[in-house]
Amino acid sequence: MADLLEIDAICASYGRIQALSEVSLKVPEGAIVALLGSNGAGKSTTLNTVSRLVPVTTGQIRFAGEAIQSWPSHKVVSAGILQVPEGREVFRDMSVRENLDMGAYRRSDAAGIRRDLERVFEYFPKLKERLQQKAGTLSGGEQQMLLIGRALMAGPRLLLLDEPSLGLSPLLVQQIFAIIERLNREGLTILLVEQNAAIALGCSSYAYILENGEVALEGPSEHLRRDDSVRRTYLGG
Repeated sequence: MADLLEIDAICASYGRIQALSEVSLKVPEGAIVALLGSNGAGKSTTLNTVSRLVPVTTGQIRFAGEAIQSWPSHKVVSAGILQVPEGREVFRDMSVRENLDMGAYRRSDAAGIRRDLERVFEYFPKLKERLQQKAGTLSGGEQQMLLIGRALMAGPRLLLLDEPSLGLSPLLVQQIFAIIERLNREGLTILLVEQNAAIALGCSSYAYILENGEVALEGPSEHLRRDDSVRRTYLGG
């Protein structure tokens, strides 16, 4: 299986603070790869370097074989890399429909946009029920659904998911991850940042664990689930 995303020894900083130190990882096309670690380990920063929201000081990021670490963010999006940010960053004063339309703002294929909108409604029927409702009035789970739906409207080839379970009830977490696994079965490649290590290792094929901005451990997800140190530190024993 060819690698769709390759991150090769990247470093990134916030001013004088080193956030990433020679981080390398690969995301094969058609896979779910998990990026785990504690708060401040560098997980979100890694996604933000791919999206070109945080500059890379050294190293290389390749997407479908092409170096992208110097691209502007809009070119990254046009290439098919979409990030679902942590923190429920919907357009709060716009309706659900307007938020979804914003996801497709760079597209001109009307038939494809209609098809993808129906696909989003199939995944998230609640969004169809609330089309005219302001996004800021949705529940946390509904806002997470809207964020994923908005990203899908852009026609992603690679989806970067940042903490999709954050602040959700266990039932909603199960529902969101059922959709994530379905999207993957239907061909979407996913790089998943998640603090819930158990559910992330359960749905991914391979995982990396970051500590202090460095890759501390990596391997097939099933192997990491059985690793004693991983179980003690991330899986509660």
